[in-house]
Amino acid sequence: MIPDPDLPCGVLLVDKAQEMTSHDVVAITRRALNFKKIGHCGTLDPMATGLLMVVVGKATKIQDLLMSEDKEYLGTLKLGQTTGSQDAMSDIVEEKPVPDLSAEEIDAAFKKYTGNFEQTPPMVSAIKKNGVPLYKLARKGIEVERKPRAVYVTDYDISRNELPEVDFRVNCSKGFYVRTYAHDIGQDLGCGAHLTALRRTRSGAFTLDRAITVEQLKNGSREEIMESLISLSEVSIMRGV
Repeated sequence: MIPDPDLPCGVLLVDKAQEMTSHDVVAITRRALNFKKIGHCGTLDPMATGLLMVVVGKATKIQDLLMSEDKEYLGTLKLGQTTGSQDAMSDIVEEKPVPDLSAEEIDAAFKKYTGNFEQTPPMVSAIKKNGVPLYKLARKGIEVERKPRAVYVTDYDISRNELPEVDFRVNCSKGFYVRTYAHDIGQDLGCGAHLTALRRTRSGAFTLDRAITVEQLKNGSREEIMESLISLSEVSIMRGV
């Protein structure tokens, strides 16, 4: 059967803006393409920006495959303040003075979280407990036990160290919480920390180079957005399969 050229199919790379959910991006794409069979690969928190992979049509069949690949993030953590959500989206729950930490001490805290290790997901997350997302329980002030999950970090670097702020880049596995990474590093440094900025720059072989903005998605024509779709054959080539 010859595929219908008017039927959208492929992967759309979107540079997600702040203050919107990943589901918001899917909804905008559905309106732009006038097509319902659309999903996304790997949720980005409302605070986060950057690469969101949107799968359209038959590409939804490889959604899990694309979600399983490593990610790269750029982030900023702020030492001395701990929050309930482990990022800047909730109130400060504890403040401590930030010691005069050396670059070597900060690097050692990051280095501890390289290779394979376990990470306990935050309460403010989409993980479900008895069918209820944890973030809904957290809003009610309910905290439940979370099982640690196996994750890994293949690479990191620190690009700015101006206490109390530290900018970093991290390459990590699927299911990795950068918020928890920042929180745990702060705990190890003895003063606490939370994530104040996050940007996803890569997922597997896909980067922001070919991403369209949310404004382009909202204002572009259906034809322009269809032209931005990466075909399934090109996806296979990019992934080396």
